[in-house]
Amino acid sequence: MSLEIKVPPVGESITEVTLSSWLKKDGDTVKMDEAIAELESDKATFELTAEKAGVLKTIAKEGDVLAIGAVVCSIEEGGAAPAEAAPKAEAAPAAKAEAAPVAAAAEKAVNYASGTPSPAAAKILAEKGVEPAAVSGTGINGRITKEDALSIDQVSENPQTRTAVAAAAATPTPATAPVAPVKAGERSERREKMSPLRKTVAKRLVAVKNETAMLTTFNEVDMSPIMEIRSKYKDKFKEKHGVGLGFMSFFTKAVTEALKDWPAVGARIEGEEVVYSNFADISIAVSAPKGLVVPVIRNADAMSLAEIEKAVVALATKARDNKLSLEEMSGGTFTITNGGIFGSMLSTPIINSPQSAILGMHNIIERPVAVNGQVVIRPMMYVALSYDHRIVDGRESVSFLVRVKQLLEDPARLLLGV
Repeated sequence: MSLEIKVPPVGESITEVTLSSWLKKDGDTVKMDEAIAELESDKATFELTAEKAGVLKTIAKEGDVLAIGAVVCSIEEGGAAPAEAAPKAEAAPAAKAEAAPVAAAAEKAVNYASGTPSPAAAKILAEKGVEPAAVSGTGINGRITKEDALSIDQVSENPQTRTAVAAAAATPTPATAPVAPVKAGERSERREKMSPLRKTVAKRLVAVKNETAMLTTFNEVDMSPIMEIRSKYKDKFKEKHGVGLGFMSFFTKAVTEALKDWPAVGARIEGEEVVYSNFADISIAVSAPKGLVVPVIRNADAMSLAEIEKAVVALATKARDNKLSLEEMSGGTFTITNGGIFGSMLSTPIINSPQSAILGMHNIIERPVAVNGQVVIRPMMYVALSYDHRIVDGRESVSFLVRVKQLLEDPARLLLGV
């Protein structure tokens, strides 16, 4: 009797997923609750587990886009005895001869799961000219994942590795046509299928541009006071709280205070109603290996600078490891994005729908500014607030950004709440 394994529901707005990789092969014996495949939605990657023990029969292929409820594979009862089980009786010589290929195949299957690349990773390694033996896998049982392959920048300088790569390249593959050498100055193109996350980001960004009356207002912030505080207290802060004192906590705290004065900036439109929140769930844009993700710091208005910094570090770490849950990326009343870490001087960030506003941070540059009639050099940052003009008026948006500027240039206000 076989049991069909289907794509489970993973969120209200998610209707399909992509089968990114099989963790077990067709014909493998699997245990109950053992991970057998990785599924990727437009928001997160998660594992598909076996609902009972038995023999795996794969149906879908890697790269297939599957609807929620679609059959991925089946598990049949039974299976081969464990390899470590001792034989009950000595086999005859003829039986041993027939068992030898089977044992070799079983050994190959075990080795395949421990140190060999997934099909997607193998393709990337082949394009980069990298021998799989030179890559340390981080997948299950040491298997080389797609992310491992993408993290390899160039072929190892080890002569033995280069020799192995050259030998592998020289070996003809029946299923692959010979590739002509690329000449200097020759033009070429390559195509890659968009990931579910990238497709969703593209759709959402276009939808926001088409469905909102988006406008951006700008200001600049003198970062001297915050930089002086960080320079003076960063060591004691880290010693006491176990986390560094960065700029994000100051900006998050300033935003939560400004939202109290101008709640429309943190509101959203639902149908013909405007929904106002008496809390501040701040979304922080993070660049992850698979694309831009926006995890949420819940109740940031009630948190201290140290608590915000810890939350930012925890969410950023999960984002880099592709371990963010759907819950951690859902909701949010306002978004902060920091293009300054990549060197951006000025930009107009796009609203994170259904929110109504987003604050863009940029790089800090020493510039001459006028202070009390004197020209002085100060570390300045441009800030940009993009907002939906359907719900936020110009007076509210400009006043909100001025309030953020005041709080950042006088950080004592953040502690005193004035």
